[in-house]
Amino acid sequence: MQTTIPALLTKEDFMNRNDLPDWLLREYKTFHETVTDKTFPCYFGRSGELKGELRYAYISQADWSNLPVAVAEFLTLFEDPKHKRHGLFVFVEPFESEGQLDDYRKQFWEILQYLHDMDETEWPEQAPRDPDHYLWDFNFKGEPIFIFGNAPAYKQRRTRHLGNSMVLGFQPRRIFEGLTGTEKGGIMSREKVRERVEKWDELPTHPDISHFGDPEHNEWKQFFIGDDIEPIKGKCPFSHKELQL
Repeated sequence: MQTTIPALLTKEDFMNRNDLPDWLLREYKTFHETVTDKTFPCYFGRSGELKGELRYAYISQADWSNLPVAVAEFLTLFEDPKHKRHGLFVFVEPFESEGQLDDYRKQFWEILQYLHDMDETEWPEQAPRDPDHYLWDFNFKGEPIFIFGNAPAYKQRRTRHLGNSMVLGFQPRRIFEGLTGTEKGGIMSREKVRERVEKWDELPTHPDISHFGDPEHNEWKQFFIGDDIEPIKGKCPFSHKELQL
């Protein structure tokens, strides 16, 4: 069943609307309090939330149809250069009782698979289809996007715990222009953020965290990292439509 709520939400919507589900209002409050903490490691997330630059959406456990619409609407913002640093956070209705990290990881990849399967735009010709390729990236509407999962089952990596909901962060690659892995600004910004993350989490940077384009790195592994310092093993759950049997 298609939701009647507009797909994309702003910070003001959480204050002014009375038609949003109670669970979403609670989870947004926790999210806001967490990312606006003065010690929160991600400068861009904290600044974006304070300035009202972030956008939000939600899906229930029973209905994900809002997601493709929300992501498509979000991507249209980038037609205006002033939105180049915007991010999207999608709240997933909490499980009835908190799950294990693997439960959230499984649903995370199921949600991305659903988003891909609903995408009617051709995958960019030059973009790898196989997640094991070091230049693989998730694409939607022809736009490469870095997506990262946050979940209540993270107990050590506190920076990935944003409340009782799983929260998916969407960052189109274009927002990293000038901040990519091999550019001076990107290296400096990444190092500063990682130092702050390590302080918050009281753990070393996860071994699967690197920068896009690293030939020794699989990008998909940092979409949903472990709550530890162990490299992720196994095959990526994502399957491109062209490679599905």
